[in-house]
Amino acid sequence: MKTTKTLAWLLGATIALAGCGDKGTETSSTGSATPEAGKKLKIAVIPKGSTHEFWKSIHEGANEAASELGNVEIIWKGPLKEDDRNDQIKVVEDFTTQGVDGIVLAPLDDKALARPVMDAKNSGIPTVIIDSDLKDAETVSFVATDNYKGGETAGEEMAKLLGDKGKIVVLRYAEGSASTNFREQGFIDAIKKHSGITIVSENRYAGPTTDSAQTEAENLLAGFKKPDGSLDIDGIYTPNESSTAGMLRVLQQNNWAGKVKFVGFDSSPKLLDGLKSGEINGLIVQNPRKMGYEGVKTIVDAINKRTVSKRIDTGATFVTKENMESPDIAKLIAPPKA
Repeated sequence: MKTTKTLAWLLGATIALAGCGDKGTETSSTGSATPEAGKKLKIAVIPKGSTHEFWKSIHEGANEAASELGNVEIIWKGPLKEDDRNDQIKVVEDFTTQGVDGIVLAPLDDKALARPVMDAKNSGIPTVIIDSDLKDAETVSFVATDNYKGGETAGEEMAKLLGDKGKIVVLRYAEGSASTNFREQGFIDAIKKHSGITIVSENRYAGPTTDSAQTEAENLLAGFKKPDGSLDIDGIYTPNESSTAGMLRVLQQNNWAGKVKFVGFDSSPKLLDGLKSGEINGLIVQNPRKMGYEGVKTIVDAINKRTVSKRIDTGATFVTKENMESPDIAKLIAPPKA
């Protein structure tokens, strides 16, 4: 009888323990493990590059979120060049091998990064995409500017600057970059609504750096140089920081700056100087700090099995010489350091 009672007690204890489970390995809907109490989460933040002011602001935002959360360590690493897809793929693969808790990624290519992101998910590591979207991969959320809308805004503002008539050129950024592709298409679609404006070139690519953009801008504008040295175009559009900076250099070096309408994307000290001097007529300015901040907050919420939005729009503003010193815009273009 005593033996029977002992066996019954042991069986009940075994069932109770099985019902409790191991909370440290509980799997969430994202495929990630719920973190143990007191564990510091390691979040890999992978930009497209590291030299542009845009990525530095994203880094600041990511650090700000980590500081607020307290239990998060940011590991910042990206490719050396903004056209090195293989390097960025390797960075993602290395972080997957290391077993980080989550990834915040700005993919260089909307297709090439899909496989390593899915490999990370299959290893229990969720990914939030920032800045530029990714196709054919299951991710937690997309945190970015509405790039098509930003391009549309640039197009409408260009039409106003030109009085609905004239010839313009578009210097694109790079093939496979989803964010800039949308900015370019949004701009082109907006301009097509204005029958008095003609896009005379839209098939040249600036490449990953300010130097490559300068070279392409020189080649592009050489085809529109008139015998008297002036340009046979009325407007120019560029869709990111490096393409805008490279184009500005060419305009300045050839005494064309301020003589054609010029709308660009993103900001940096040099671009803001161009805006102040009237060499640039307007910049579509994103909020990269918010992008980094929301990216980290969102991946941590997902790891902790909280509900997250699949799409977070971080906004964009058209900045001009006239409005750049207003308090809200001044904070946006020159945010305080984290």
